Amino acid sequence: MSVTGRTNDWPAVRPEVVAEVVAGLSTRLQKRLDGAAAKLADRPVVRDGDEWRVEVDEETVLVLHAPGAVVADQADVRCGCLLAPACVHRAAAVTLCPIAEAAEPLTEPTELTETAGPTETAEPTELAELAETAGPTETAEPGSAATTTAPTDTAAPTAPADPTAPAEPPVPQVPLTAAELAAARHLHRAAAAVLAAGVGGAGAVAQAELLRAAHRARLVGLHRPAAAGVAVATRVRAARSGAPDHRLADLVAGLRELLGLTTALTAGTGPVAELRGTARQTYREEGGLRLYGLFAEPVLTATHAGAVSWAVDTTGRLSTIAEVMPHADAGAAAPQAVGAGDRTVRLGDAALSHREFSRAGLAVQGATRSASGRLGAGAAVRAVRAAGAAWAAEPAARLWSVPAAVQVERALAALDQPYESRPAGSDLLFLDVTLLGTAPDGPGGAPQLLARCAEDGPVVVLRPALEHPELPFRANLALLATAPGLRLRVVGRLERADRPELRLLAIGAPPEAPDPLVLPADRAGRVNLGLERLQAADLQAADLRTTDLRTTDLGTPALVAPAEGAEPPAGRQPGLPAPSGPPVHVLGRRVEQTVTTGRHGLAPSRATAAADRALLRAAGLSTAAELLDGLRAAAANQRRDVFGRIVADDHDAFATAWLAAAWYTEDLATALCSAAWTGEG
Repeated sequence: MSVTGRTNDWPAVRPEVVAEVVAGLSTRLQKRLDGAAAKLADRPVVRDGDEWRVEVDEETVLVLHAPGAVVADQADVRCGCLLAPACVHRAAAVTLCPIAEAAEPLTEPTELTETAGPTETAEPTELAELAETAGPTETAEPGSAATTTAPTDTAAPTAPADPTAPAEPPVPQVPLTAAELAAARHLHRAAAAVLAAGVGGAGAVAQAELLRAAHRARLVGLHRPAAAGVAVATRVRAARSGAPDHRLADLVAGLRELLGLTTALTAGTGPVAELRGTARQTYREEGGLRLYGLFAEPVLTATHAGAVSWAVDTTGRLSTIAEVMPHADAGAAAPQAVGAGDRTVRLGDAALSHREFSRAGLAVQGATRSASGRLGAGAAVRAVRAAGAAWAAEPAARLWSVPAAVQVERALAALDQPYESRPAGSDLLFLDVTLLGTAPDGPGGAPQLLARCAEDGPVVVLRPALEHPELPFRANLALLATAPGLRLRVVGRLERADRPELRLLAIGAPPEAPDPLVLPADRAGRVNLGLERLQAADLQAADLRTTDLRTTDLGTPALVAPAEGAEPPAGRQPGLPAPSGPPVHVLGRRVEQTVTTGRHGLAPSRATAAADRALLRAAGLSTAAELLDGLRAAAANQRRDVFGRIVADDHDAFATAWLAAAWYTEDLATALCSAAWTGEG
């Protein structure tokens, strides 16, 4: 039995349970719900097996029955007060519980939905032959993670993900039924209400209405909009509670996707089948696969933690194997994610951990793989351990042979696809870099690690893939910052920004260069930065005198102190970058401000509005100026009754204006990111 007073130790709850319980409250109690939830959060929670108990007062006990740490039915929330079940205590409890993911679980299913018939299972001798005959030209030393992959031919990123696979038959476009259209409109109204209220005003009732609309959409088969609605509700909760994993950019992106989907569905534009989405991924028979491990990364969300291993096959296509499980205690989530790296890969009878597989290989028969590259773990799958491949050997080496700008274009193009259908690794970059050291991130900013791609490539800001302090990412980057001049081969996730930025995942030694890493033999010359810790002894001392560090490598002369006796330019501090680039922040900040404060926060003075308009037009962003004016006009355009009180509306016009500004900001950010990597920014 454990006692806790932290709200992140409540069990998870299904979205429909939250909607049903809150809908059962009277209007008077709904107004008191946020206050009741705040009071209940201060009460200690006692867990006994599958039950969580809270003493509301001396006479009232609240009990949540949650098998598997998930409340799946409203009857599982019981209160001893006189108003139960229509009491505010039950609603406050489900408001405090994290939202369980109603979509496909992150762990691999044991029974998969296949698109082809079963294949014959290979005997162990056949697997051994495959492991021996399909080896790489150069193997790694013996003993040697929500998940998206490069196309099969990485040198031609515009090609299909797998040219050898049969083409998918065209999906018939079935128009929306009346029930689907009604559900889409309901979800659109709920999302627009959350946007208009902002994070500060979107309390438990608004969140529950959004979850109710998402549940209704899921019941009629609108799986993609339903998942987007649940994601927005989860992020609103994180924003209101000040959760450490909250990012305003993620909430803005979630609302933009949700409103975009519902707008396209209700307007009848776009491919209906793609807008509907699917309940779960389908897996295609792949037959025999020879896989070579690349790296592994931790996975950490509000409700799940674990690890994901990445592998490449002989055609150059990337695949993933996940070991992700729910967590009931956020304090233990990070250790659970790191510990998952030592758990056995769930594929056939392979007896190797995710850390080991990131440096070894697998020979698989009866393999199944989803469109996004996830490998299935069905009962018919057979796998044995095989030799791995060094990053400098085929087929891994071809991932680093593609120019950085081409990889960036591939990653940016994948953003236009639904998340669940993006090819695995489409947002990953495989680069050879030279560390340049640290520089401040703007005036008074924190130091950031810089690296130069290849010989004359762009200078990239290297950031931790996850900022959680209990993961090794930040400590490893801090150690790398002490070794300027070090040459490395890296894997990272593209961070879309107006300058090159990369979320670093793994590092290794570059080919045809003195080995800069002094690692144990079982690490095969590479390090999974999220699962393993670098030591100072692992890095060879770099000699700056042999490294050509030009002031232009740092992107701006302002990053380098002025010559002795020289005066810094007026209005600038030495050692700090000068502001540059188009003033896209003028519109972008208003888009984010709307999500935070709601439509009532967009009421600047005429002088401020005129200054913003003039700044955007002077930079040639006349469309941005018009969109900003339209957003402000829509925010202020509210009818009033004869007493001067605002008449409630459905916020449709305001949501449309915000969505136009948000998509413009998104497309402009993509264009600026592409220009930064190609040197045209």
